[in-house]
Amino acid sequence: MQLTGDRFTSETASFGNDLSTLPNFPAEIRAPAGTLPGVSSFQLHFADHDILTPGDAPNVLVAMNPAALKANIGDLPRGAEVIVNTDEFTKRAMQKVGYDTSPLEDGSLDGYQVHPVPLTTLTVEALKEFDLSRKEAERSKNMFALGLLSWMYHRPTEGTERFLRSKFAKKPDIAAANIAAFRAGWNFGETTEDFAVSYEVAPAATAFPPGVYRNISGNLALSYGLIAASRQADLPLYLGSYPITPASDILHELSKHKNFGVRTFQAEDEIAGIGAALGAAFGGSLAVTTTSGPGVALKSETIGLAVSLELPLLVVDIQRGGPSTGLPTKTEQADLLQAMFGRNGEAPVPIVAPRTPADCFEAALEAARIALTYRTPVFLLSDGYLANGSEPWRIPDLEELPDLRVQFAQGPNHTLDDGSEVFWPYKRDPQTLARPWAIPGTPGLEHRIGGIEKEDGTGNISYAPANHDFMVRTRQAKVDGIEVPDLDVDDPHEANLLVLGWGSTYGPITAAVRRLRRAGESIAQAHLRHLNPFPKNLGAVLERYDKVVIPEMNLGQLATLIRAKYLVDARSYTQVNGMPFKAEQLATALKEAIDG
Repeated sequence: MQLTGDRFTSETASFGNDLSTLPNFPAEIRAPAGTLPGVSSFQLHFADHDILTPGDAPNVLVAMNPAALKANIGDLPRGAEVIVNTDEFTKRAMQKVGYDTSPLEDGSLDGYQVHPVPLTTLTVEALKEFDLSRKEAERSKNMFALGLLSWMYHRPTEGTERFLRSKFAKKPDIAAANIAAFRAGWNFGETTEDFAVSYEVAPAATAFPPGVYRNISGNLALSYGLIAASRQADLPLYLGSYPITPASDILHELSKHKNFGVRTFQAEDEIAGIGAALGAAFGGSLAVTTTSGPGVALKSETIGLAVSLELPLLVVDIQRGGPSTGLPTKTEQADLLQAMFGRNGEAPVPIVAPRTPADCFEAALEAARIALTYRTPVFLLSDGYLANGSEPWRIPDLEELPDLRVQFAQGPNHTLDDGSEVFWPYKRDPQTLARPWAIPGTPGLEHRIGGIEKEDGTGNISYAPANHDFMVRTRQAKVDGIEVPDLDVDDPHEANLLVLGWGSTYGPITAAVRRLRRAGESIAQAHLRHLNPFPKNLGAVLERYDKVVIPEMNLGQLATLIRAKYLVDARSYTQVNGMPFKAEQLATALKEAIDG
């Protein structure tokens, strides 16, 4: 189902529609077939105008079996279309998910436009000329369904057929069978009388600035952003990582790009992954480690070491439901306080959060800018919703990308009282408070590294209380002084209520705000990319509003920080069910806040 949804999405993107997706699949590698926990779904919202979410209530559901119907029918509004694969609605399959009677016959679907289609039978019939077993032929029923939907929505077909030829290039018979099933689904829609209506959604001609676009997921955009950052910095990219859902796609993608000077290391565990990455940073690479929340816990000591060594390191956390193993394939925003404080001692780390799948590209560049400029580890907080979701992305021109080149230390930088010149590894830039980046092997730049506190300037081991106090405060001042853009506020009507968000809540919040404004409500919106340090104007922005509401997919972590730092009575609106907010849900909550 993920492949089917991805192909429909790719053709929709190539057609020029705006889109947003929500892949949703079990955590198990082979989830129990035909059971509710085993349902894999792919939701797609596309339009001829700018959209922000995968949609609250789908207009069409394709249910390949009873479990898929039962798991998803509650999301559909009355009158929606339901296409069911009747071949799978056997007594045993229905009992497995708790249907005592057939939903196709007992009237429970009377409020919907139901299209019973024997997808499996039709697929097998369409492939009878191929030398395939029935089981092998049945595997192509998803392509039959894709062909039917492609007819129903006038989607292009050439890209999917080209994809199938490429995917099964070494098995041309399988490629031909899948293409035949795809075409049979299209022809079925064209000739059957059961589907009286098809739909045409025009390209979103006015929704996007001119340029070359492609469909992109958050993890792919983040991978491309890291490669672009390494090229703009003229540094090799090194990824030290251990596979973990939902971050593994970044390791998979970056391993394909050795031609760009990318080196990927799949370590034996999370600690080894970040240790290797920090070593690469010491050696002069743009160093990255990718993980999710459980991995951050294991990496915390080495992140603290990176703070102490003051080396650039990108820690990419693709958040998922927790605690512990939690919900590996579901989304959450519950690692913010872990990223902010989850280390021993005072170990401040900047935090950057993308807001959409395509924005993961820009967020990666920004995280690299901060890490390289200020010689510090940086957290990049994405999440499962952004990582797996996709949207159109305008491929940037090279001249639009920032110059991230750095100057390595070349020689002595301090003159002693006797006139001799020496290299001090902790002599700081007066503007950024960054220490020099000295590449091992450079003559005259030898210096000690390690986790024990350094002496200011010389970098020698120091146990002096006053020096430790000074170094702790200096590292904090370095992070506090990072230059980040002021917070933009969307407030056309001088509202009394501000809704403040961060990360992947951007789409649902913006969609909810649009609904309320269309209904005549006055409401302001702002969205944070930089969570440490906060934009310098954030305090002044918050003071302008009588009410501040912060929707989060946690129990109110940003709200806790805002209340503590700015003494503002920010109100939380939260959920931690592993799914993104729905626009209508947020609109209702915000309307209640407006009304007091």
